[in-house]
Amino acid sequence: MVGLIVAIAQFIAPTTARAQERGASRHRLSGSVRDTLGRPLPGVDVTLQAADGHVVATAKSNDHGEFSFPNVSPGTYAAVGHKATFKTATAIVAVTSSGAKPVTLAMASEEALSLAVVAKRLEAARNGLSPETGSSVYRFSEKAIHDLPQGTNSQMSDVLLQAPGVAQDSFGQLHIRGEHSEIQYRINGIELPEGIAAGFSQTLSPRLAQSVSLLEGALPAQYGYHTAGVVQIQTKSGDSLNGGNIDMYGGQRYTLQPSFELGGSKGNLSYYTTGFYLQNSRGLEPPTPGPQAQHDFATIGNGFTYLSYFLNSTTRLSFIGGFNLSNFQIPSNPGQTPAFKLAGVSPEPSQDLTETQLEQNYYGVLALQGLLARDLDYQIAAFTRYSTLSFHPDQNGDLIYNGEASRVFRGDFANGLQGDFAYRAIAQHTFRAGFYFTGERAEIDNHALVFPGSAAGQCTGPHSPPCDQAFAVVDNHALTQWLYGIYLQDEWRPIEKLTINYGARFDLYDGLTRADQVSPRVGLVYQLFEQTALHAAYARYFTPPPLEAVSGADVGKFAGTTGAPAVFGGFNIAPERAHYFDVGVTQNLPYGLKADLDSYYKKSTDLIDEGQFGPTLLFTPFNYAKGRQYGVEFTTSLNHKNLTAYTNFAYSVAQGTKIESDQFLFGADELAYISHRYVFLDHDQTFSASGGAIYTWNGFSFSLDGLYGSGLRTGFANTGNLPFYIQFNAGIAKSLTVPKVGLLEARLAVINLGDWIYQIRSGSGIGVFAPQYGPRRTFYGGLKWDIPFLGGPATGAH
Repeated sequence: MVGLIVAIAQFIAPTTARAQERGASRHRLSGSVRDTLGRPLPGVDVTLQAADGHVVATAKSNDHGEFSFPNVSPGTYAAVGHKATFKTATAIVAVTSSGAKPVTLAMASEEALSLAVVAKRLEAARNGLSPETGSSVYRFSEKAIHDLPQGTNSQMSDVLLQAPGVAQDSFGQLHIRGEHSEIQYRINGIELPEGIAAGFSQTLSPRLAQSVSLLEGALPAQYGYHTAGVVQIQTKSGDSLNGGNIDMYGGQRYTLQPSFELGGSKGNLSYYTTGFYLQNSRGLEPPTPGPQAQHDFATIGNGFTYLSYFLNSTTRLSFIGGFNLSNFQIPSNPGQTPAFKLAGVSPEPSQDLTETQLEQNYYGVLALQGLLARDLDYQIAAFTRYSTLSFHPDQNGDLIYNGEASRVFRGDFANGLQGDFAYRAIAQHTFRAGFYFTGERAEIDNHALVFPGSAAGQCTGPHSPPCDQAFAVVDNHALTQWLYGIYLQDEWRPIEKLTINYGARFDLYDGLTRADQVSPRVGLVYQLFEQTALHAAYARYFTPPPLEAVSGADVGKFAGTTGAPAVFGGFNIAPERAHYFDVGVTQNLPYGLKADLDSYYKKSTDLIDEGQFGPTLLFTPFNYAKGRQYGVEFTTSLNHKNLTAYTNFAYSVAQGTKIESDQFLFGADELAYISHRYVFLDHDQTFSASGGAIYTWNGFSFSLDGLYGSGLRTGFANTGNLPFYIQFNAGIAKSLTVPKVGLLEARLAVINLGDWIYQIRSGSGIGVFAPQYGPRRTFYGGLKWDIPFLGGPATGAH
């Protein structure tokens, strides 16, 4: 039948045209395969048939649904596509002396579109809204997370520390390529606004993730504001699992962490929810090296829910919601010498001080996602986030040791709208456009008790009020900021081996100041050889300052008190502007081995850094006039039979010069030193490395991972650095099915296997308040039960 169609097509074609084609040169015939929803279909067997029915050539469509036939002679042919569960598709194509137009095969499924099939296609469409061309990407699958020593009981920071160029800091902070933080978190393609309290690295649990990707370097135009790294989280959903589990996990340091997962679908509705409770007696990195810190108990509650409802086969309405409540005792620092006198109060030992901090985060997203016709994908989302931080001092103790006792409350309420669109109707091009808008309101309350005096110390002699009597300074105010951003970009494949993504975004910031910028972006990936890919990119960045900045009016209220700064003036914090360059190569090697080499250089003005300038676990931003960051990353991975292994190594330099805002945070000598030379940023770590291996044998999973760091900066103007450190973690997991009980998984984990004692912070350096030590050797164990009556396993990791 196909041959007859081809013969008829040849018969009606002009004879002169056929005569001209005889003896013409051969050409490449390319095309693509799509389903009835317009999505690319990979793995389709495509044959090219002549008029007599014999097969001229064969091909298979790639992940983008594309295929090609090289060296095709002029003539009329039939391109026929075959794929299981799809109806055979045929397209007639004429190859002339000047070549042939690309051919498109449309294949209809032989099966009814189930909820899972529709969900999978919409997931692919949503992932296609976010390009990665030119940037460096490191991916963690659900199985990779499960295979960590602590599995899904790990924190998100533990996962990301296994990526190249990521350095650890105290309080769960992460630094990517020498940036302070500036990490952007996206759930199912939707950017969540940064909270004023704890970072999302701890608010989002890896338990909810089907996959996690870290994008670094020069990013496409879609990504703005927080650009040190983009953490893309694809959540689990009821479409891909139908069941639940209960996990009881705990161990030394009074650690207890029960958790659960539950997911499923009914009709057009699917649901997934998870949560955990965590308590331990080493909640924050303490200032003492011992395994058991004093006054360091923490309790954390966390929950997450994802709901999805299909309005029709091409449109989905989804809801994302979650919360995190954390109550920390601030660990005591023993052996401190009282520096101030408080009338009628005898100094108590510093190890008996009892400060606490409560952090709350709540967030919600409502998103509409779908397909318009065959070639336009979209997702529009409204989001909200409310976060608070409440610091409660040890009133007498803080006055005696610090000269100030501040009860601090900071709350932040952010709302916004995000839209992303992708258009694929033009061959070799994918056009993407979108917008981002957010309004944010911060409440900042500071009720401080201080003594009469100055930054040099408490006053002496006759004074009104008396020098040893504290009085209150109240500083309550609110701040508002608005962010507006739009972008347009094109992903172009001019030839088969080359992909270019170019575009620009425009951002307007109206908050502590008013500024805007047009930011061009361009990135390319070239498949030099079958196993070798080159990538390069350039990006112009615009980073607004965090809203929790301290204003000059606040500092002025403390004049004549022990809470006064050593230097007044300089409060004009500004957005950071930067040029970013990134070049790298990826090489696939035999036996499942892969290697990546990447280099970067960033040059910035008004570089934004942050520091902890007091006991509150809250960071205050400031600007360096200029900044420079550069480095090299090398990573390898191996997947061979029962063994998976990886290594990461990074060299990084991060420097700034001349403090040009919030100078009151610094001493006069430090300001003078930095004013005419580049100094290292406090979070600069010259060398960092990570690695791990997972081996499966006889139903057991053995895992080992490790971290190395050359040490963060310390000392006057960050002129020194801490000693290097090494930490290894190990784990064993075993799954077994128990009759009438169900599937059980037992796990044993050891953190800091060698019990290496090391400091993360020394208590000195720019914006460093107190020393912090890394974790000591700790043993954990857990048992997870996949509950049979809930439908079976809730994860594909077993």
